[in-house]
Amino acid sequence: MNEATRTYLLWASAFGFLAVAAGAFGAHGLKKHITPEYLSVFETGVRYQMYHALALLAVAWLFTQMPSSSTLKLSANFFVLGTIIFSGSLYILVLTSVKKWGAVTPIGGLLLLAGWVCLLLTAISHKR
Repeated sequence: MNEATRTYLLWASAFGFLAVAAGAFGAHGLKKHITPEYLSVFETGVRYQMYHALALLAVAWLFTQMPSSSTLKLSANFFVLGTIIFSGSLYILVLTSVKKWGAVTPIGGLLLLAGWVCLLLTAISHKR
């Protein structure tokens, strides 16, 4: 297994595990302590974290096929950073009720979009 595959498989596994744990926490621990609106915000963070854990699994596999792809590496790095900022800011917003964290979330969203654009560029530029 090459280093990039291992790295992004680790991130994917950690994000997936934490998404399941956070989802259970939200459903069983938070539900009685926060408003339905905040519960929905928390669930959005969990959902996007899991989506990008799965995306990182795909990217990790793609590194076995294209180990030197710079756009693939950019994609993975944007997914990691974007997930931390997007989902993390939503979790902090819900847990602290500090609404200013909502201003951070779009930065994470832009990083996630950049990851998908880089993945698209990888597909366009890759030649068999």
